[in-house]
Amino acid sequence: MSTQNSTATSSTSSSGVTLDEVLQAAKAVTSRYPESYYDELDRTGGYPHEFIKDAMAAGLGAIMVPAEYGGMGLGVREASVVTEEIHRSGGSGSMLHGQMFMMGILARHGSEEQKRRVLTEVAAGRVRLQSFSVTEPNAGTDTSKITTRATREGNQWVINGQKVWTSRAAHTDMLIVLARTRPPKDPAKPFDGLSCFLVDVRGVDPKQFQLRKIDVIFNHHTYEVFYDNLRVPENALIGEEGKGFKYLLDGLNAERVLITSECIGDGRWFVDKAVKYANERVIFGKQIGANQGVSFPIARGYAHLEAADALRWKAAEMFDRHENCGAEANMAKMLASEASWELANACMQTHGGFGLAREYGIERRFRENRVFQIAPISTNMVLNYISQHVLKMPRSY
Repeated sequence: MSTQNSTATSSTSSSGVTLDEVLQAAKAVTSRYPESYYDELDRTGGYPHEFIKDAMAAGLGAIMVPAEYGGMGLGVREASVVTEEIHRSGGSGSMLHGQMFMMGILARHGSEEQKRRVLTEVAAGRVRLQSFSVTEPNAGTDTSKITTRATREGNQWVINGQKVWTSRAAHTDMLIVLARTRPPKDPAKPFDGLSCFLVDVRGVDPKQFQLRKIDVIFNHHTYEVFYDNLRVPENALIGEEGKGFKYLLDGLNAERVLITSECIGDGRWFVDKAVKYANERVIFGKQIGANQGVSFPIARGYAHLEAADALRWKAAEMFDRHENCGAEANMAKMLASEASWELANACMQTHGGFGLAREYGIERRFRENRVFQIAPISTNMVLNYISQHVLKMPRSY
């Protein structure tokens, strides 16, 4: 059920805005940024400042911000339409989706003062909130083992520790940091005592907030971050002290949905490219698409993508109704990432040697899509979640 041909496009949100209107707003922006724009950024390692500025001006980055704070007052359902369209057009939504779900965390769990002070500025495009600093080099997926600490000193919190894979850290004004503020009260509940902090990094002492860029196989701006006695005011704490992991999970469910939609956008891009080439390319006197060895992998991947898309809508609607959608969001992300990677390989194989040529753009999208098998959650961890929490099988980790 794609946003391009489903009845979902005509449905109306509680704010009166239809999915189709959101989609058209996204297309109005993406149409100004062709694949060549991202190809050049990939070549130079540049950051899409112009695209983000235009997307924010169109209100796309503030979709999940309540209307009273200057946003559209919509949900992850509508936000997912935007990120899908960005990827279907040949771009990358990673530079925008972080801001979407992190503002959702503030909208759901932040104080009224934080919402008035921060959400209004972000929605107006005057402040960038694009990074979530969670993962650590020695903890990885086991968030309970993070060692970054936040200690209360008077009316301040002092943060010390090291993070890794903090995307967009050099291009943000504020970020959310997960740190341990106290040991867990119950050893059986290791996530108790983790807290979320909204940290303004503008003008901070560079000795207290140091960045090291991590070079990866595609143009993704991600960093190691070193916190050395970084002092933040007491009102930087989001929600209640010690309940940060709960807020993290809530935000990550939204991120799962947005990643799912990005995979779906990638998958549709790969389908379009593969089908077009299979219909045009003539070898041995006929179109190569007439060969089942070419057409079947594309058709099978397309079927898998449609199934993942249906689960995307279910997960998004459950999230927006404030229902527990952990299983649906994780399964949608896994299925969509597998389907899009299946189609990436089919598209590459359909093009043969030309798939390796940069002028066709496939090798860039191929590299970019590979990350979804690993991040923001690996396929194995999704399977662990399903096994333990859905099927009630013994914990394996």
